[in-house]
Amino acid sequence: MTSAQIDDKGPDGPHAAAADATTSGEGYQRALGARQIQMIAIGGAIGTGLFLGAGKAIAKAGPSLILAYAIAGLVIFFIMRALGELLMYRPVSGSFSEYAREFIGPFAGFVTGWTYWLFWVVTGITEVTAAAQYMTFWFDIPQWVSALVFTFILYGVNLISVKLFGELEFWFSMVKVTAIVGMILICAGILTLGFSDAGDTASVTHLWSDGGFFPHGIKGTLMTLQIVMFAFLAVELVGVTAGESKDPKTVLPKAINTVPWRIAVFYVGALIMILSVVPWTEFSPGVSPFVEAFKKMGLGVGAGIVNFVVLTAALSSCNSGMYSTGRMLRDLALNGQGPKFFTRLTRSGTPLIGTTFSAALMLVGVWVNYQWPGDAFTYVVSFATISGMWAWIMILISQIRYRRLAERGLLPQSSFRAPGAPYTSGFALAFLAVVIVMMGIDKDTRISLYCAPLWALILGVSYLVLKSRNPEGKAFAARVKR
Repeated sequence: MTSAQIDDKGPDGPHAAAADATTSGEGYQRALGARQIQMIAIGGAIGTGLFLGAGKAIAKAGPSLILAYAIAGLVIFFIMRALGELLMYRPVSGSFSEYAREFIGPFAGFVTGWTYWLFWVVTGITEVTAAAQYMTFWFDIPQWVSALVFTFILYGVNLISVKLFGELEFWFSMVKVTAIVGMILICAGILTLGFSDAGDTASVTHLWSDGGFFPHGIKGTLMTLQIVMFAFLAVELVGVTAGESKDPKTVLPKAINTVPWRIAVFYVGALIMILSVVPWTEFSPGVSPFVEAFKKMGLGVGAGIVNFVVLTAALSSCNSGMYSTGRMLRDLALNGQGPKFFTRLTRSGTPLIGTTFSAALMLVGVWVNYQWPGDAFTYVVSFATISGMWAWIMILISQIRYRRLAERGLLPQSSFRAPGAPYTSGFALAFLAVVIVMMGIDKDTRISLYCAPLWALILGVSYLVLKSRNPEGKAFAARVKR
């Protein structure tokens, strides 16, 4: 449904009926239960960005990284509540692509859908390649073999049923959660009881005694914002599950409302504990802070444990990519903005062709990465970060426009209104703008901004070609001004 179809004058108009129709699942099976949705939501906020990327961020900001995660976490909560308001208004599998199409325009929906699809394809390529590299920690086998096996296993899981996908994601998330909670408890024990090799030096004073809380100044903290936000990419995945949740009106708000404590425990809490046990000056940019902490504690098995957890995080991300790419391609096809054959579902309700096409591209990417692991591949990988943030921007703008229409009585009110909106949504947009500026200043992340215009040009040309072939189609109807 595009916004061009919405010309009713109130909540009882034709749009309301259409909204009810979309909640039936759009051909999908509503097989994801509350337990699975909750863990998907939790797992989406915990990835390799925390287990590996935090090391580089600690080196740049020191203990003030804790504050950066706390502020960024608040912004993520604003984004997720904005998404939640839209989901309760109309829970559809296309999620933010559908909302962008309805409240901003057909081209915005087109760009959002294809960009989010590319984000997960590229992420899947990098994560399955990383998982293969992690396997070499235990086994002396060619990297491409592990990558091939992992890709086929996850592809098979996603084709069998959405319930199996949810179950696998549940256990992937459980491993990550258990690892972080275990680390927090161990650190708490060291701080209070003084056991392990770090017992004599562990102290919360490390948070401010080694150069202060801002050892590199405010600028150092600001330069980590992009790293921090990258760690939260995929938290919005819970929105894509809306069309396959058994009870989206109940389950999704509960999952979204857990965002604050998830970030408080898994990011802020974990960093406070780790940096209290081990001074920030002892962490290296290219090494996981969890591995460094285990070494300082004298726990020899730490490296193996962290390697297993990071392997799980990488497979979890690739599993999510397999799931979301097929849904995004089907949503685009249903709206005339993608090939019609992507609309086909298997008997179990999974988008066969879309998932197969995406998985095939992931395999090609693994091969390219194996053959030419140079700058060209790095450019593509870096683009994943800005494309993921595009989805957040579209969520916020869509929610602001939806709220404006709902308050005028043109659309039904959501049962899960974002607190403080539209001001909180405006603040989140401003924060994301600051992050993008920081990306342009930092030479390590600047390349992702170079890739964005090229992708925009490809999408623009593709959209014009599709529109010329079907100028009267619903996918290209102008958005009604209200």
